[in-house]
Amino acid sequence: MTPPPDPSGFGFESTADEVLAGVDLSGRVAAVTGASGGLGLETARALAARGAHVVLAARSTAKLDEAAASIRSAILDASIETLTLDLADVGASRRSAIELLGRIDRLDLVVNNAGVMCTPFGHTADGFETQFGTNHLGHMAWTIPLLDQLQRSAADGSPSRVVNLSSAGHRFGDVRFDDPNFEQGDYDPWEAYGQSKTANVLFSVALDAQFGHVGIRSVAVHPGGIHTDLGRHMTPEMRAVIQSRIEQSNPGGFSWKSVPQGAATTVWAATTPEFVDRGGVYCEDCGVAEVVDSTDAPPGASTGERTTGRTAGGADSAGDRSGGVLARAIDPERAGHLWDLSAELLATVT
Repeated sequence: MTPPPDPSGFGFESTADEVLAGVDLSGRVAAVTGASGGLGLETARALAARGAHVVLAARSTAKLDEAAASIRSAILDASIETLTLDLADVGASRRSAIELLGRIDRLDLVVNNAGVMCTPFGHTADGFETQFGTNHLGHMAWTIPLLDQLQRSAADGSPSRVVNLSSAGHRFGDVRFDDPNFEQGDYDPWEAYGQSKTANVLFSVALDAQFGHVGIRSVAVHPGGIHTDLGRHMTPEMRAVIQSRIEQSNPGGFSWKSVPQGAATTVWAATTPEFVDRGGVYCEDCGVAEVVDSTDAPPGASTGERTTGRTAGGADSAGDRSGGVLARAIDPERAGHLWDLSAELLATVT
């Protein structure tokens, strides 16, 4: 059973192409991270199909070439290019942003789609915990240099947007403001993932609060339960635990989304008129999610993330039909605190 559609006419089962039907993106420029496969590739393809010039950004040049070729084979007049981006390296992220700015004369949309999940304990090139460093700090380092161009492009009256992919997995863990790199205590991959996904939401809130008035709106997106390769670090034991949680949290059954359905909320958030004058929200199923308190979420809710395999794991999904975003993840004060902390951490990298 799927939830009713959003008043916009789109909902759980909508696809990216359905959301963008009739939308003209000619003359618009979009950059999509993690665009070498999965949701990022589908997002890039759907935007290009509506006339946008799309920059596909990812770490692997070979995979980017394959992704670009697949789009060109499906859309003969697609306007696309590729850009190498390593979010696990702050300096490299900044350099990629500068390279992008040297190639384009406008930028209307940034979709921060890339990410890692449930990695073993480790560090990025700059010594940050892998998931927090890649999913949040890497994207922040990449996005900040792009803000001036986003603002200039918004001067024609069409607000620019930054769409950050988060997850129902934000319920797994809060931001550890005093110890974001797990230098104290035991490391838990799910808690670390939850911290990074909470950070993605808070980053959206802070970004919108600081730059919404100059034409840059920012929102966070939970795409739903989709099978991709994000969960490649999960062990069979971890998959079994997640499968059990999904079953407990969804006695009425759980429905996965296809990749085109998973990309729908991203392209909806990127193009809907609803965010012309507001942002700083968390979206799911092509609508703005309800704000809930942690006590409203049943035990084991928000389980599973995007992974391969049809058994356990395998979704950027809560497995919780009630959905929603925890109030702590969109709290403006906490968003400002995270912005300040992140700026301090990024400032240590020259």
